[in-house]
Amino acid sequence: DNANSIVREGLSIVGLSNTNVFLNQFGISVIPNLITVPGRVLDEPRVLYKDNKFAQVRFGSWNMADVKFNTRATVKRWSYLMISLDTYQDAFDRVSLAAAVKHFTETLVKTGISVATPLPGQRLELDSPEDTRLDQRLEAAAQTLELLLVILPDAITPLYNRIKHCGDIRYGIHTVCSVGHKFAKCSDQYFANVALKFNLKLGGNNQLLDASRRSLIDEDKTMVVGIDVTHPSPGSAPSAPSIAGMVASVDRWLGQWPAVLRIQSKARKEMVSDLSDMLKSRLRLWKDPGRGKHANLPENILVYRDGVSEGQYQTVLDEEVPLLRQACQDMYPPADQKKGLPRLTVVVVGKRHHTRFYASREGDADRSSNPKPGTVVDRGVTESRNWDFFLQSHAAIQGTARPAHYFVLLDEIFRARYARTVPPPFQNVADVLEALTQSMCYTYGRATKAVSVCTPAYYADVVCERARCYLSGAFDTPSQSAAGSVSAEPAVVRSEDVLIHARLRDSMFYI
Repeated sequence: DNANSIVREGLSIVGLSNTNVFLNQFGISVIPNLITVPGRVLDEPRVLYKDNKFAQVRFGSWNMADVKFNTRATVKRWSYLMISLDTYQDAFDRVSLAAAVKHFTETLVKTGISVATPLPGQRLELDSPEDTRLDQRLEAAAQTLELLLVILPDAITPLYNRIKHCGDIRYGIHTVCSVGHKFAKCSDQYFANVALKFNLKLGGNNQLLDASRRSLIDEDKTMVVGIDVTHPSPGSAPSAPSIAGMVASVDRWLGQWPAVLRIQSKARKEMVSDLSDMLKSRLRLWKDPGRGKHANLPENILVYRDGVSEGQYQTVLDEEVPLLRQACQDMYPPADQKKGLPRLTVVVVGKRHHTRFYASREGDADRSSNPKPGTVVDRGVTESRNWDFFLQSHAAIQGTARPAHYFVLLDEIFRARYARTVPPPFQNVADVLEALTQSMCYTYGRATKAVSVCTPAYYADVVCERARCYLSGAFDTPSQSAAGSVSAEPAVVRSEDVLIHARLRDSMFYI
């Protein structure tokens, strides 16, 4: 329907129909058809769980029936807290809450998490989301617990923001929030989705890719990085900054992606000012005995940069790439640098475009009439002088699927590695990067489906959104602030305001 409306009503709306007399006077005619371009559907990767069990992937999604997380987390000391507010009805009494938590604990065990029986939970009555009793309870919990399950009376944004600020920044305790009426249903599927967060926060790996789809990543010499920046909205306070987020893999499994946040030196500036220090912190984790456990720094660094417009491509090359190289120069020994290490590839990920694809034959479409997950287009609508491609990796829940646009700004990895021979079944270097990018869309640990942009870019976006929670007093509009932000007159934002507590800093705290 969308495709038909474009070539029918759409042409008339923008004045490009052949009834436009001015077009006729200039000898211009518009063919009322969408252009046809060649595309391919990449094979779905095999998604691996514990004991070499493969999930049954169909149309880009799967379930966790009869499988367990690949690497389980261990949680010995945890508990739960139910928050009550006067204006909301509680979803539980004491007995039903205990029963629901017992059921949830059983689900954690089924998914493979090594979990102890939770310590006795508590109910906390608050007068408002700003009630200081919440801070006191979270501070006390951080002294004895690794993780706290927080059951909210409803999806109350100021309350959620306060919990995350206290847990992640001030006191250093993992918090997992759940809305009471959803938790009360005791749905196995819902509990399994919450378990995904438990395992990631505590250092586990949920699903992994089959080794054949990890490409050069499987050699354990390539670090994958995701970078994004979030900016103040039009209604934000004048003190609201832009915030840069970076995530990076710590090993070849692509299961754990610790993150770092930095306040930008100038608000609404897309280029990342502290990029060098951010990358150095990720390189240290690569070698950290408790995280990456590598003897050497990575030979390759593959960067997915989100949020950059076409007009900023050259600026990334001129401003950000030198900062990445400076970090490497500071970290890598001279012997490695003489070998040309590390090799750097930078790929920009774009979603803010108007390109849409429709299968030309009904049999090539999925159930929602979109192209099938894994559809890649690298001819016809891409730039002949550059290396870019469109990839629709996911199945759209509704409406027309929007493919991600990947533009290779710099490549020192793939062309050099595959200059002479390309491994089967690939026909050229572009195929290798396209397949690897598509495969990484299946490693997003918070879901059992392929996501619309590759995981490092997606996680970078998620961690930037978490930073907005910490600074909600500055980012929220005045009406939102009045409803419950930190203060009506936000103070000047400091770098410490997004500095994650030392206990959580090297974890996926943002999940």
